[in-house]
Amino acid sequence: MILTKAQYEEIAQCLVSVPPTRQSLRKLKQRFPSSVHEHSNKWWLITQGKSQSQATLLSIFSQEYQKHIKRTHAKHHTPEAIESYYQRYLNGVGKNGAAPVLLELANEVDYAPSLMARIILERFLQGREQTPPSKSVINNMLRDPSQIPDGVLANQVYQCIVNDCCYGPLVDCIKHAIGYEHEVLLRDLLLKKNLSFLDEDQLRAKGYDKTPDFILQVPVAVEGHIIHWIESKASFGDECSHHAYLHGQFWSYWNRWSR
Repeated sequence: MILTKAQYEEIAQCLVSVPPTRQSLRKLKQRFPSSVHEHSNKWWLITQGKSQSQATLLSIFSQEYQKHIKRTHAKHHTPEAIESYYQRYLNGVGKNGAAPVLLELANEVDYAPSLMARIILERFLQGREQTPPSKSVINNMLRDPSQIPDGVLANQVYQCIVNDCCYGPLVDCIKHAIGYEHEVLLRDLLLKKNLSFLDEDQLRAKGYDKTPDFILQVPVAVEGHIIHWIESKASFGDECSHHAYLHGQFWSYWNRWSR
């Protein structure tokens, strides 16, 4: 499915006025519903008017929210903000430890729930150990909240992790799985088309440290363009991500394998 710049900007503009919650995502899906029909035993997305795939909407939703978080990240990490959030957390769980105190606090101050959980967890451990906790300790506890030495906080962190659709270890796991799935599907398609290629593992075995997902040993023509290599990205390609990938990966691939 091809999304025009005008369609993308309409979706992105719609996101400006909604908070980054699953409820907002459901409203977005209602405004841009997807329609599918079965064809040749496969499900294909049909763009009809304002219809968009839910995967496309989620990807745009996530990317736009991450831009917002980057713009506002600093204000949530001042000593004053951290202490304020921590005291509000303590007061909240003191009244009702089962209530989603951290999740509601994150939504109120417009910050990602998983990142709010990290702030409170770091502050809790620092007060307990009197020294800043290591990044690996924090990451392990976020991946497995049962390791947190406080049952109430462990439950609060868990609520944040499972309700965050843009950040956190659960989202990272999903993104990794989707990325791997797309690479497998692409490999199967290349094999089906009887195209000769080297994958990333084979290229690294040859000594290349930075490679695309697939190098075509015999280039092919697609819509008038000669294709030498393929890099799979399981996310929506907006202008910002295209620019980042061009400078971080694609130009080096083009210089090495496309000339």
